[in-house]
Amino acid sequence: MEGPVEIVLDDGTVARSDRFVVAMCTCRRSRTYPWCDTSHRPRARAAAPNPEEGTAS
Repeated sequence: MEGPVEIVLDDGTVARSDRFVVAMCTCRRSRTYPWCDTSHRPRARAAAPNPEEGTAS
């Protein structure tokens, strides 16, 4: 949504963002809730090493 934005949370506190564009979190995984920090995205795992690679012939 376009900013600035004020949101009243469930506990009555007001969260304000002066940014030009604001993304709101709806999954509640964000560390910056109520603002989205993309925590909902799956993280890529490091590839497991291939045991056949790196062996001397």
